[in-house]
Amino acid sequence: MARAKSNTSRDISDADISAISEGVVRDPFDVFGPRHRGRPGVLVAFDSYARSMEAVTPTGVITLQPKGNGVFCGDLGRRRTYRLRASDGERSWEYEDPFRFGPVLGDLDLHLIGEGTHRRLWEALGAHPITHEGVEGVHFAVWAPAARGVSVVGAFNGWDGRRAPMRHRGHGIYEIFLPGLQPGEAYKYQIRPQDGAPFLKADPLARATECPPATASRIPPARTRDWGDERWMQTRAQANSREAPISIYEVNLASWRHRDGRALSYREAAEELVDYAHDMGFTHIEFMPLAEYPFGGSWGYQPTGLYAATSRFGSADDFRALVEAAHDKGLGVLMDWVPAHFPNDAHGLAYFDGSALYEHADPREGFHPDWNTHIYNYGRTEVRNFLSANAVYWLREFHLDGLRVDAVASMLYRDYSRAHDAWIPNRDGGRENYEAIDFLREMNTLAYGEGPAGAMTVAEESTAWPGVTVPVHHGGLGFGFKWNMGWMNDTLRYIEKDPIHRRHHHELMTFGLVYAFSENYVLPISHDEVVHGKGSMLQKMPGDHAAKLANLRAYYGFMWGHPGKKLLFMGCEFAQGHEWNHDHALDWGVLDVPGHAGLQTLVRDLNTLYRGTPALYQRDADAEAFRWIDRDAAAESVFSWLRLGHEGTPPVVVVCNFTPVERNWTLGLPQAGAWREALNTDAARYGGGNHGNLGRVTADGPPRSGQPHSATLVLPPLSVLYLIPEENP
Repeated sequence: MARAKSNTSRDISDADISAISEGVVRDPFDVFGPRHRGRPGVLVAFDSYARSMEAVTPTGVITLQPKGNGVFCGDLGRRRTYRLRASDGERSWEYEDPFRFGPVLGDLDLHLIGEGTHRRLWEALGAHPITHEGVEGVHFAVWAPAARGVSVVGAFNGWDGRRAPMRHRGHGIYEIFLPGLQPGEAYKYQIRPQDGAPFLKADPLARATECPPATASRIPPARTRDWGDERWMQTRAQANSREAPISIYEVNLASWRHRDGRALSYREAAEELVDYAHDMGFTHIEFMPLAEYPFGGSWGYQPTGLYAATSRFGSADDFRALVEAAHDKGLGVLMDWVPAHFPNDAHGLAYFDGSALYEHADPREGFHPDWNTHIYNYGRTEVRNFLSANAVYWLREFHLDGLRVDAVASMLYRDYSRAHDAWIPNRDGGRENYEAIDFLREMNTLAYGEGPAGAMTVAEESTAWPGVTVPVHHGGLGFGFKWNMGWMNDTLRYIEKDPIHRRHHHELMTFGLVYAFSENYVLPISHDEVVHGKGSMLQKMPGDHAAKLANLRAYYGFMWGHPGKKLLFMGCEFAQGHEWNHDHALDWGVLDVPGHAGLQTLVRDLNTLYRGTPALYQRDADAEAFRWIDRDAAAESVFSWLRLGHEGTPPVVVVCNFTPVERNWTLGLPQAGAWREALNTDAARYGGGNHGNLGRVTADGPPRSGQPHSATLVLPPLSVLYLIPEENP
C-alpha cells in the first residue's frame, strides 16, 4: 500500500486540544472525525494510549500528527473511508473511527421521544447491536436533557469518558454508534452535569446487566430466542379472563429452592418450579420482581434496571425459556412490576443527569418516607413514556401473561404515609394524585392495547379507591383485577383467634361479601403476610400443632370456596413452620412431618376441584351468583353459602365449621336428592380426623334458611365441606 503524504496545513486549535484533554468537548462530532469544525478532510482523533496514529484508507496510509495528550490531526483530502491505526511504541491496534458515522435515530424517533409517545422506546434507546453504514457495532442512545455531555465508557475504551462522547440530537437525546463492540461487554454512561465532576450511571434502558453487586450495564445479544408458545398465546385470553379459574402461586425465585447452596437458575426453574406448580394444580405462577435490582433484601421491589431481567438467575433468554416452559404446561406467568418508586443507588435513576430527571425535585412529592426511595414524576411526559413502554416491553418481549402492579395506593394519594404538612395538594386542593391516575390509565390502556392479546394487569391497591377494575373508557383505572386486601386482613384476624372467641368476631368473615362484587378481586395470601415478624401461616393459627394444621386446612377451604381468584405464597401450601426468609430456601424437609404433606395434598385437591367446577369461578364478580345459607350462625361459628355458575352447570354449597366441635347440622339446600361430598378438609388424606358423611348427604328435609330443601349432616371439627348435587336439574 502506498504511503500518502502527510498534510497538516489545516490544523486544530489549542482550545480544542485543551477541551479534548479535559473531556469537555461540547459538540464531539464537530471536533472529531473527518470534518473538524466543518472543514472536509480535516481529521481529528483521540486515543490517550497512543504515541502515534495513522489513517488507513483504500488508497494509502496518512500519518496523523500528534498534538499532545493523545490528540492527533491530519488531512484526509477527499477520502471518506478509513480506519485508525494507533501504536504505543510496542504494539499497534486498528479500529473504526466512531466519529465518521452518521446518526442512527430518525426524526420520527426523536419526535415521539420528545412527545412522550414512543410505544417501542426500548427499540430506540439503550444499547443495540446493529450494522450501520456497512459496519457491525453497537448503537447507544440515552435521555439526559440537563447534561452538558454524555459519553459511553467501558473496558473497551479504558472507562475514559473522553473517548466516546455522544452526539446530542435534541429533545435531550444523546447517541453514538461504536463499531466493533460485541454483546456481553459491560458499559456505563459518563454524565457531565452542568456543575460538578462527571459521574457514571447505568443505562436506564439496559436490557442486560452485570450480576449484582456489580452495577454496569451489558450489551445485549443482537436478537432474542425464537418463541415456541404460539398455541398458548393464541388461547390465553380465556385463561386470563375474569370468568376463568385463576389460582396463582407466588414465588420468590431466589428462595424457592436451592441447589448446591444457590438459587435455581431460570432454566432450572423451567423444569423444577414449572413441574411443581403444574402438579399442584395452580393456573399461574407470579414472580416477585425480576427487573434488575441491586439489593437482595429488597426482594426486587427497589429496581434500578426496569428493562433488564435480573442476571442473578441467568440471561434474558433464559427467563424467556422459563416463561415458555410454563406456557407449554398450560401455566400463565405474572410478574410483580414496580412503577411506584425507585432506589437512590448512585448508579441508578436518581438525579440521573445531575437534575431531578425521573423524580420530583421537591421531596414532598418525590420521596417515599416508608421505603427511603424516590417517586417517579408522573407528570413528565418522558417519564410516563419510560414507564408505560416498560409495561408493554415485558408483555411483548417476554410473553408475560400479566403484571401485578405494586403499591398502587401509594401512587394514588399525595399524602400517602405522610404527615399533614409533608405533602403538596393537587391543583384543586385535594389529596388525589392526578398525574399518577393519568399514568395508570395510560399504562393499562397500552398494556391491553399494545401488548399481546389476552394479558392482564393486577393492582395491589389497599384502599377503597373506586373503579380500580373498571375500564378506562368508563372512568376507571383500567386494571383487570385487584388484590382484596380488606378480605385478607379481616379473615386473618378471625382465623388467628382462639375458636372460643370467634363467635364475637363473626362479621370479619362475612363483611367481605358486602363489597366482594364491586371489583374483579384476587384473594391474596402473599409474601407480605409471612415476613417481618408476622410468622408463617402455621404460626398464625391457634392451638397445638394438630390444631394449627386443622385451622389452616379450614382457612384454605374457606378461601377456595369464597368468590375471587386465588393467590398463595410459596411454602404456605405445605405450612412452612417459620416465616419466610429471602436468604434461605423453603423448608421442604417439613413435608416429612405428619400433617404437612396432607396440607399440600389439600391445596392440590382444592385447585383441582376449583378448576373443574365452573360455579367456583365463572361468576366471581356477579352478586347474583352468591347466596348465603347460614350467615348468622355466630354462636356456632358456622358459615355456609351457595355458588352458582352459568346455566347448565351444577351449583356448589360450601359449609364451614370454625370450632373444634363436631356438629350435627341441618343445612338448607337448593334442590332435593343426593349431594356428593366433593371435598372434606378433615379427610385422613389431608391429615384430618376423617369425620364426615361417608361421601354423600341427602336433601330430603323441609325448607330451611331460605332454601326449598334441607339435609342433616355431620360438620367435622375445624373443617370445610364442598357439596355438589349428583344430578343437575
